[in-house]
Amino acid sequence: METLSLDLLSALPMEGVEGSPLDADVIWKTVERAATDATSVHHVVENTDETPDDDETIMDWLRTIEPDALEEVVNDLLAEHATTILDPDRSRIVIIDFVDNPYHGTCLTDPIEICSMKPRDGTTKCHRYCTAFVLDSKKPLTLAITPVTSDEDAADAVGRVFDRVDQLPFGVDAILADRGYYQERVIRRARATAPVVLPVVKKGERLRDQLDTHASYWTEYAMYKDKDRELEFPHAVCVSYQNGDRGKNGEVVRGYVACDLTDRTPKQVETLYRKRSAIETSYRTYREARAITATPDPLIRFVFVAVSFLLRNLWLIVRWTVVARPRQGGRDLPTEFTFELVCGWIRDHLSADLGWQYTWETNGVGLPPGYGPTAA
Repeated sequence: METLSLDLLSALPMEGVEGSPLDADVIWKTVERAATDATSVHHVVENTDETPDDDETIMDWLRTIEPDALEEVVNDLLAEHATTILDPDRSRIVIIDFVDNPYHGTCLTDPIEICSMKPRDGTTKCHRYCTAFVLDSKKPLTLAITPVTSDEDAADAVGRVFDRVDQLPFGVDAILADRGYYQERVIRRARATAPVVLPVVKKGERLRDQLDTHASYWTEYAMYKDKDRELEFPHAVCVSYQNGDRGKNGEVVRGYVACDLTDRTPKQVETLYRKRSAIETSYRTYREARAITATPDPLIRFVFVAVSFLLRNLWLIVRWTVVARPRQGGRDLPTEFTFELVCGWIRDHLSADLGWQYTWETNGVGLPPGYGPTAA
């Protein structure tokens, strides 16, 4: 796993510092060691012998990465992952979502580097990324990612992501998104790729009138009615009952943008949309391999986020192609082969490679007694 992951990261386009005796392999080992332990590069440098004396040396190397080239290579790798284990003859459901990396500092050069979010981890500031994710219980791969700035229209970021999705060899059955994508330009771009489902935002008298009902039904709704940018879409109005769910009772009326899905009932549209919740579980795992940093540099922060998504995809590929047991009706995925376990293996090997200075306090996640680095 260590070899596979380092081969993967070595494809990222880092030129290196002119005249520096360091090897890029040391840089990526240091970054990966920080990622798999969800710690900082500074912590790794302070506690290892085979790394530079100063973590700024690592940062200087990472700053030689060209942002556009980085995004291009990362997305090429994600596309390669998808074509490795996803059947090109089978259509997929794709989920788009914003991933927010909470941030407590100030911008590096321009305020647009930082986006606003709901309060989380003691801050309302973040660096944001738009991602595409395939809905698959056994192979939930990340398909594409792009950084987002605060002055950018969401449709532009969505467009970059879907340009990538459009190049993949499989078809898209539907696109699921949350209410943050309820924008005219986003809906136009998404429906150009596949049928779209996302919740409406309950504002405006016409929309509230359509949601004032006790029975599910289909209707049409026009955003920016009688304006040049008017957009009409099928509106699935779904009435459901809470029946004591979370201590609540009574009717709940929800509306969904449901382009090219009018052959289904509103309830079927809502059931399809609820599959989107699978993304939350999957994205919790990516945070298990994200290096922490206080740097305001959006490039380095994107590097750390990209590394975590690449490592997560690598784990899914190995789990499917190597570890899964063939059986009648489909492969059996062993529950013990977790992302946490794989991160522990990689962390242990990298600790030995980098000359970890302290006595190893545990045997590592899932490793037999006696395995792992000892005192330097």
